[in-house]
Amino acid sequence: MLSQLLVLFGFSALVLVSVFWINRAVRLFDRLIGDGQNALVFLEFTALGLPRLIVMVLPIAAFVAAVYVTNRLTNESELTVMQATGSGPWRLARPVLAFGLVVALMSSVLGHILAPTAHAQLVKREGEISRNITARLLTEGTFLTPIRGIAFYTRSIGADGVLRDVFLSDTRTPENRLTYTAAEAYLVRSDAGATLIMVDGLVQRLDTDSMRLSTAKFQDFSFDISGLVQQRKGGQTALRSLRTLGYLTNSIGVAAATGQSAGAIAEELHSRFAQPLFCIVAALIGFSTLLVGGYSRFGVWREATLAFVFLLGLDGLRSSLSGEVIAQAQLWPLMYLPSGLGCAIAAGMLWFAAAPRWLRRRREVGGT
Repeated sequence: MLSQLLVLFGFSALVLVSVFWINRAVRLFDRLIGDGQNALVFLEFTALGLPRLIVMVLPIAAFVAAVYVTNRLTNESELTVMQATGSGPWRLARPVLAFGLVVALMSSVLGHILAPTAHAQLVKREGEISRNITARLLTEGTFLTPIRGIAFYTRSIGADGVLRDVFLSDTRTPENRLTYTAAEAYLVRSDAGATLIMVDGLVQRLDTDSMRLSTAKFQDFSFDISGLVQQRKGGQTALRSLRTLGYLTNSIGVAAATGQSAGAIAEELHSRFAQPLFCIVAALIGFSTLLVGGYSRFGVWREATLAFVFLLGLDGLRSSLSGEVIAQAQLWPLMYLPSGLGCAIAAGMLWFAAAPRWLRRRREVGGT
């Protein structure tokens, strides 16, 4: 039974990761390629985002595997045979518990080590790319938006680095919109930043309050583009980049380095321990709910739906309690409440599945 659970878990995890990966990859591809990056950068960013994606998918994959294997064993009467030979619900739940522990171990390795390391590297690479002005602007024949309110276009780029037929729109100030056009432009770098030097051009200024348009020709004009680089700083991103050992050994240093509240740090730390426990709960709920339903010619769609509702409710409870912990760090035990409640639900259903035999034995003893 454990081997079947692991095989189905591997297949369902692969399918779910592929579905979620495609959904994210489309947006990531559009953003990176639109900024002038190549396919290798896209593949690198995709690989760095996979550990955290897998952590999110593991409880769902464990639940799907438990439901599918339990349904198949029921339809093939294997569970009936095992119960007839003296295996009760609690004993049948042992391989499911072992399976949940294996998945929890995978989630722990990913959540405590691999995901923070990958996220730290991802933040580092994003910073490097955001500082690469050439890759963001020197893409000929394409309208680019490095940041909101800025649109840039150049028809062609010569071998000597000269930009020809340049268009630059600056609408960051809604009441004062600027449009620059130039026959040629040069990108100049210095220690202070980067500057776009436009030659033989025209600047148009639109005052949206009075709807007046003013124009001015220029021989050369410099435009500071250092502000087009958006730096990602600290905050929740930094929290996800730190390994768990850093939280446990130097919580004060983590708070000083990230600038986050004690509640945000507590939520991030305890969520890494609560996530693996939820994998065990997902597997047990999927198994115990179908075991209570037993065999039916009409299938197990009702029991599977009930199990999914249980799982969805517990996951929603996790999300709501995270906000409470962020607001008040001393409420961190609430992070483990959904897992504890899920274990209680699974234990109650296993007891209910075993109770009829116990009641029958009690009646027989009373009758004699």
